[in-house]
Amino acid sequence: MTLEFLEGNKLQLLTNGSAYFPALERAIDAAHGEIYLETYIFADDDTGRLIAAALMRAAGRGVRVHVLVDGFGSKGIFEQTRQLLSAANIEVLIFGPKTSPLTLRRNRLRRLHRKLVAVDARVAFVGGINIIDDMHTPRHTPPRYDYAVRIEGPLLANVLEQTARLWRGVARASLRRSVQRHLPVDAAVHGNQRAVLAVRDNLRHRSDIEDAYLAAIAEAREEIIIANAYFFPGASFRRALRRAARRGVRVVLLLQGRVEYVLLYYATRALYGSLLDAGVEIYEYHKSFLHAKVAVIDQRWATVGSSNIDPFSLMLAREANVVVDDVKFSQELRGSLHDHMRDGAMVVAKSAWHSQPLWRRAVIWSAYGCARLLMGLVGYGGKP
Repeated sequence: MTLEFLEGNKLQLLTNGSAYFPALERAIDAAHGEIYLETYIFADDDTGRLIAAALMRAAGRGVRVHVLVDGFGSKGIFEQTRQLLSAANIEVLIFGPKTSPLTLRRNRLRRLHRKLVAVDARVAFVGGINIIDDMHTPRHTPPRYDYAVRIEGPLLANVLEQTARLWRGVARASLRRSVQRHLPVDAAVHGNQRAVLAVRDNLRHRSDIEDAYLAAIAEAREEIIIANAYFFPGASFRRALRRAARRGVRVVLLLQGRVEYVLLYYATRALYGSLLDAGVEIYEYHKSFLHAKVAVIDQRWATVGSSNIDPFSLMLAREANVVVDDVKFSQELRGSLHDHMRDGAMVVAKSAWHSQPLWRRAVIWSAYGCARLLMGLVGYGGKP
């Protein structure tokens, strides 16, 4: 599916929760009509309570507030907040409340992973940051490293359409009546930036985000920088990166250097050898917990969102990324990535990688085999 960029947007890059949560709270406090908020995780911690309090203040002013959270991502950490929000006349829905961490049924694995907020059809936020304190990172050094984008302009209509449509669908599935009276969308020109909202679902947009990446990688002429927390792409994605490197494009991957999910951590490293041999540069981020899902190509094309480059994001979860065609925005994101690479990452040397001890190689390839087996069981093989 070809993405159609919209002109006239004003985009603000927000790095980490220290920039995102104050901007989100200000937008909520300025709301006068309606708020839609979607998130994978809504934690009952200092940040969760901060945003919940802002939502309750808005509801107290008569704002119609809709909160949609994922039943697995927020399981066990949202109930108290849910009760407080509901008591404040805020509509709360749970996406996929029946969960099991051990299930291999595809419908149970199809989670709501995107992070979207639309306020008064006037301002929106898209990114990878959950409603959770990014200074609370057990076994990791805070803050959690991630991005979001604040949006004004014509792109708002797409964000609102996505949030409202999913809200209606989940309300029907939950046997809840959903009365919606939308404010007129502020689609006026607010800037000069071109952008589009790319989503992934299980109907018409199964591969839109991956296709956007692949198209941009194929057209790259100078540089590709991808920062991704969970990186386990299919064959076509890996092949596209190798081809780009071999035609002289500088290809840089900034990946998770700390262990969070042991199986994925080691399985990802089975991909390093062929990428390094093709000339791809790999950096592992060790300073803190990497949660970013962003990219910059040729200092003009950029994306920020919720989608990892792994089977969960590319083939199962609902995701949302902003794709931007703008030099200023892309250079700002590129500069931030370079700063974090310089201050918090270590390069993976090709020579050192190929001289790893046998036991480590055995662990890596065993993890890779297990990951491939699980992917087969849930029906994911990646693009050919």
